[in-house]
Amino acid sequence: MSRMTAPKNRNEAADHNHATAYWTVGRGKGELREEELPEPKANEALVRTLYSGISKGTELLVHGGHVPESVAGTMRAPHQEGDFPSPVKYGYLSVGVVEEGPADWQGKKVFCLHPHQDRYVVPLADLTQIPDGVPPRRAVLTGMVETALNALWEAGPRLGDRVAVVGGGLLGGTLATLLRKFPLQRLELVDVDPAKEKTAKALKIGFAQPGAAQNDCDIVFHCSATSEGLRRSLQLAGDEARVIELSWFGDSPVSVPLGEDFHARRLSITASQVGVVARARRHRRSTAERLDLAVHLLQDPAFDLFLSPDTSFTELPRTMEALSKDSGGNSCHVVRYPEG
Repeated sequence: MSRMTAPKNRNEAADHNHATAYWTVGRGKGELREEELPEPKANEALVRTLYSGISKGTELLVHGGHVPESVAGTMRAPHQEGDFPSPVKYGYLSVGVVEEGPADWQGKKVFCLHPHQDRYVVPLADLTQIPDGVPPRRAVLTGMVETALNALWEAGPRLGDRVAVVGGGLLGGTLATLLRKFPLQRLELVDVDPAKEKTAKALKIGFAQPGAAQNDCDIVFHCSATSEGLRRSLQLAGDEARVIELSWFGDSPVSVPLGEDFHARRLSITASQVGVVARARRHRRSTAERLDLAVHLLQDPAFDLFLSPDTSFTELPRTMEALSKDSGGNSCHVVRYPEG
């Protein structure tokens, strides 16, 4: 573990030997802590952060102390420090610029699955270079696109399929943005919030509130993280169709209506989790290749729909507290760093 103390001032915390990171220190509480940085080794780089993103689903469950003990090991982020429930340094949507490292890496804009921290040293293998056509701010969505991409590999949509995405939040919206490029017969975004129709119109896809959604779908992607959404997803699925479950419920109980026509219609619920490459591509794509594809897909400017206005890294403890009280909307909350 790195030594952790409260930063005395911004100038002291900003030099290359020190970093400032966000830690969850109790249920619903977070703070900025200073820590020492090691010197980069030959296969490592020092990254100065430009932006990071807050995933309002998983990160807010961590912030609230809702990670079940049974999956605490599975839910560890790649560069997490500490253990659930707290104190823990958690996060995985970080974009920065390489300040120290091999000559061919210096100055490169990169994405990393790293917690919220203004500088960090990581192996080069953990960095994904951002192509010129992707603005660094948009690149914070790389982890979300990777999750959606993995679900698409899991589901394998086919020509002429009828598809519904239930839950029009950040993940559902990101998934719909990718799906709109597929040659489907029908694509519908389903959400209880009528304001999500604005997102669907911008993407030029269909929208419906749950009661009006079209059924007999070949694939239903469930992203609402609610029992009601899962129930409706099963109702929208056609006979022998699959529901791809992308929600993570934390320690919240979930009611699944298996006593209705689930068995009679031979429906399936498939879990999709980004921790491993989907089975259909597991022997042909590495996680690094999946991340590289995800960041290249972000050349589509439609993804800007899912970025919030920036807030300052120095305000992150208050930002997390505010989001825990009201996490509405379908955007990734963008955190801007000094000089970002």
